Amino acid sequence: MDPEEPRKTTALFLAFRAAVGGLLMGLANLVPGISGGTMLLAAGVYPEFIRAIAQVTTLRFRLRPILVLACVIAAGALAILFFAGPVKNLVVDHRWIMYSLFIGLTLGGLPVVWRLLGGADRSVWVGLAAGFLAMAALAYLPVEQFSSRTDEAGYAMLFVAGVAGAGAMILPGVSGGYLLLVLGQYVPILSAIDGFREALQGGDAGTAFEIALSTGLPVGLGVLLGVVGVSNLLRILLDRYRKPTLGVLLGLLLGAVIGLWPFQRGVEPEAGDVVKGRVMTVELLQKLEPADYPTRYFRPGGLQAGSAAILLLAGYGITGAISRLGRET
Repeated sequence: MDPEEPRKTTALFLAFRAAVGGLLMGLANLVPGISGGTMLLAAGVYPEFIRAIAQVTTLRFRLRPILVLACVIAAGALAILFFAGPVKNLVVDHRWIMYSLFIGLTLGGLPVVWRLLGGADRSVWVGLAAGFLAMAALAYLPVEQFSSRTDEAGYAMLFVAGVAGAGAMILPGVSGGYLLLVLGQYVPILSAIDGFREALQGGDAGTAFEIALSTGLPVGLGVLLGVVGVSNLLRILLDRYRKPTLGVLLGLLLGAVIGLWPFQRGVEPEAGDVVKGRVMTVELLQKLEPADYPTRYFRPGGLQAGSAAILLLAGYGITGAISRLGRET
C-alpha cells in the first residue's frame, strides 16, 4: 500500500492498539455523528486494518493481518453487543458531555493522518478541501426529511442499512449511525441488538435465534459486503493516489467535528410538529422515543463551556496516547 511501510510494532502492542481501536470503533458506530473509521485512525491502526482486509479477501493469510482483524472485530463486536443500549441512552440524556468527549477523540486522529502524509503538496490540500466540504454538507443534511422509520424493517432495507453502515464504518469522517438515521433503521437495529443481548442473558435461545435470523442475518450480510468493498477500494486509492486520498481522509476527519457541536439537546415535539417526515399526532407522540426527538442548539453557561473544553482536551489526549503506543521513537 505504501512505499514506506508503517513503523513496526511488537505483536503485543499491535494487538492492544487494534483492540482499543476496535472498541472505540464499535462505540462510535453506535452514535450518530461519530465515525468508526475515525476512531481507527485515532488509534493508529487504520492503514493496518485496511491492508489486513485486502489481504484476507484476496486469500493471503499472514499472522499480522489476522491478528489485527481478530482484535478489531472482536473488540468492536463486544462493544456493540454490550453497549448498544447504554451508549444510546448516554447520548440522548447527556448529549453535550458525550459529544465534547467525541470531538476530542476525533481531533486526536489529526496528527496520525498528518504523520502518514509525510509532507503536504497541492493534491493534499485539494483533497482536504473536498473531504471537508463533503462532511460539512452531510452534517447539515436534514435527517428529518429523509427518514420515515417503520417498526418492522424489511430484509432489503436492513441489508442496505448494513452496507451503508459498514461503508461508513471503514470511511473516516462518515458516521454509520448517522446513515442509519437517514435510512430510518437506527432505532430498530439498536433495539434488536439490545434485545438479542437480553435474550442471551436470560437464556432465551429461541428469541435470540429469531432476532439473529430476522435482523442479524440481513444486516450482517450487508456489513460484510460494505467492509470488503470499501476497504479494497481504499487500498487501491492509497496505492495509486496516496497523498490526495490521505488529504480527503484528513478533510473528512476535520469535517466530522461540524456535526458534533456539543451544545444541542433533544426537544420533545408537540402535536402537529413534523418529525422525520411524519406529522405528529397524540398517538404517535406516545410511541416516539427520546432518541428520535429533534435537536436544538442552546447557549451554554460558563461552567458548561469550561467542562466541555476539558472533556475535549481529555479526548484528544486519550487518542494521542493510544496512537503513540508501541511506535518506535
